[in-house]
Amino acid sequence: MKNTYFDLIEQSYYFPQEGFDLHHNFLTFQGVSIKYLIEKYGTPFRLIYLPKIGDQIKKSRNLFNRAIKKIDYKGKYYYCYCTKCNHFSHVINEALKHNVNIETSSAFDIDLILNLYRDGKIAKDRKIIHNGYKTNDYLNKILKLQQAGFINSTIVLDSINELERIEKKAGKTKVNIGIRMAINEESQSSYYTSRLGIRNTEILDFYTKHIKDKKNIELKMLHFFVDSGIKDSLYYWGEFQKALKLYIDLKKQCDSLDSFNLGGGFPIRNHLGFEYDYEYMIKEIITNIKDACDKENVREPDIYTEFGRYTVGESGAIIFEVLDQKQQNDTECWYIINNSLMNTIPDAWSIFEKFILLPINKWDNEYKRINIGGISCDHSDYYNSEDFNQEVLLPAYKDTDKEPLYLGFFHTGAYQDAISGYGGIKHCLIPSPKHVIIDRDEKGNFFDYEYRPEQSAEEMFKILGYSNQKE
Repeated sequence: MKNTYFDLIEQSYYFPQEGFDLHHNFLTFQGVSIKYLIEKYGTPFRLIYLPKIGDQIKKSRNLFNRAIKKIDYKGKYYYCYCTKCNHFSHVINEALKHNVNIETSSAFDIDLILNLYRDGKIAKDRKIIHNGYKTNDYLNKILKLQQAGFINSTIVLDSINELERIEKKAGKTKVNIGIRMAINEESQSSYYTSRLGIRNTEILDFYTKHIKDKKNIELKMLHFFVDSGIKDSLYYWGEFQKALKLYIDLKKQCDSLDSFNLGGGFPIRNHLGFEYDYEYMIKEIITNIKDACDKENVREPDIYTEFGRYTVGESGAIIFEVLDQKQQNDTECWYIINNSLMNTIPDAWSIFEKFILLPINKWDNEYKRINIGGISCDHSDYYNSEDFNQEVLLPAYKDTDKEPLYLGFFHTGAYQDAISGYGGIKHCLIPSPKHVIIDRDEKGNFFDYEYRPEQSAEEMFKILGYSNQKE
């Protein structure tokens, strides 16, 4: 009996399934012929299927708004896109077509906001949430944005010290702020409490002593973020209830507080057997907020979500060609692909993130256990962990085959380009540091003979596909 790769997938999962099908024995992604793209462009290549971005946004909005209507929730829902997840112009422009609000993470994000405004992509009433540590440059640019008339710009305090710095720089300008609550991390984490945000036991006292009586500082939002995302687990609901109780306690003292920010995103499909009840989770979140507010006679807040990976992750894929196969011992066979996995899918290497891995062709071949190796000389440039008992199972092939075996890693649309440093961009658009080159002269004295400045916003925007900034 011939056990083909197709038999393996069909017996293990529902297949075809959303986004994946076979056409003339070649895999298609979102209905797109990967065979056609391989023949036209060669490999390796990264693809982004833009319509999937809009599908994700509409799905979340519909589910939240349906639940709000069903239980007569008084607050509104606002979808924010986290720019740090993918800054490319084609991605952000696609998200903006669906009227998303924006979450920023660094100073260069503000340059991006101004760029989008100058190009007519956003108006000054767009809701913008400013997260992350506020360097002086970042803070100066945020305040400049608010002074320029971006009326729905909210600075989320990441530490108590940021408030004093805001007051000194803002003067009499009215500033909308939020407070980020530091959460307790999951038990397997290397540390107990997140470095981001302010301890929940300090926030009420901090508001009373330093914010409550300020005429130009208005508290609008409580923000909490769970790094592992919105999941139906005791850990998530514990942090959620802690944040919700804090919101209610703050609201009783602060009339201007009207927004509850569910930082942390929905999970995306990282294997063919993925199951997640989005509708149930959304209904539970909104019901919990409404019940708690009704019990304490507090008006329900507007709900904000900051979805990055959920927005763009499932729109992306990376396609490779297998260059060679190497049988290194009786049990270990390596497929060597035509790029470096460390460079192209850094999350799989650094934090052991899983992605959907599928062959593009040869589905009628028998399958075998495989390790996948990149072409770099680094020992760590490999991928060998999947659903099947920590092994990768892929079609076998013969070296004499006329057609190479092609492989695809799917749902890679979030973070991978920035973390791998595509063209010079970096995570959160934080520029590479300056380079100062030091040497000694013939007398042994130190001297710096070369200085290379850090990247400018203009340089990054050129890489990302935006028009040049105008002063």
